[in-house]
Amino acid sequence: MKRYLTVLLTAGFLLCCVQAFPHKKDEKKSVQTLWAHPWQGKRVAYLGDSITDPRNTGSQKKYWNFLQEWLDITPYVYGVSGRQWNDIPRQAEQLKKEHGDDFDAILIFIGTNEFNSGVPIGEWWDETTAEVMAGIHQAKRMEVRRQRKPSMNSETYRGRINIALDTVKRMFPTKQVVLLTPIHRAIFYRSETNWQPDESYQNKCGEWMDAYVNAVKEAGNIWAVPVIDWNASCGLFPLMQENLQYFANPENDQLHPNDAGQERMARTLLYQLLTLPCTFGN
Repeated sequence: MKRYLTVLLTAGFLLCCVQAFPHKKDEKKSVQTLWAHPWQGKRVAYLGDSITDPRNTGSQKKYWNFLQEWLDITPYVYGVSGRQWNDIPRQAEQLKKEHGDDFDAILIFIGTNEFNSGVPIGEWWDETTAEVMAGIHQAKRMEVRRQRKPSMNSETYRGRINIALDTVKRMFPTKQVVLLTPIHRAIFYRSETNWQPDESYQNKCGEWMDAYVNAVKEAGNIWAVPVIDWNASCGLFPLMQENLQYFANPENDQLHPNDAGQERMARTLLYQLLTLPCTFGN
């Protein structure tokens, strides 16, 4: 009986999802037909780089434009082309200045430019020796132990993530913050002074792109923030010729998704966000 009930409830939930979300033939269809998406009608801030920046010409519509259409999300967009994790505190401060706490959640999508620039990965922690009061099955007493604190080294990738998330979580302690991993990247040739190889090559500090993606995943556990792994889940893979239909220009821009690529990212995000609350309490 319990198994039958579980199957019935699961089928009902999936039916709600199928009828609730937009389909290719009817992009304007309400996403609240039978079941409300938890991010429906919310106000969401987007921090990031060129793939988020509305001024980037790689696509006419960005992933957040699609979410705006499908979920009636009000977007507050602060992404700027070429920026890295060390710009996130500035973007957060601008959000605070313009909207205070009058919004619901923050999505952070950044990191590919650190790979291109060869920013060292660095360490998550600075470790020292310190005294601490402890009493485990005995009277409390001072003990000497190793202690670690987040590295705030602005010259490293992990240090920059620490600085950014420390800033965001202190500035907006009640808000949902979600990290999005960098997506796969291939060539980008803008000029003789901006000539970017694809991710099959190490960068100038000897790191693979994987290290920058994995660091964002690790940051989720360190800072207690959910991570959506777009690198794996959105399906965009510009190192394959057949996949270039999702990118701005097969000849010189296999880095920035075009409208079709941005839509694919958005559809993935639409379902991934189903698993996360947008707000907590009031």
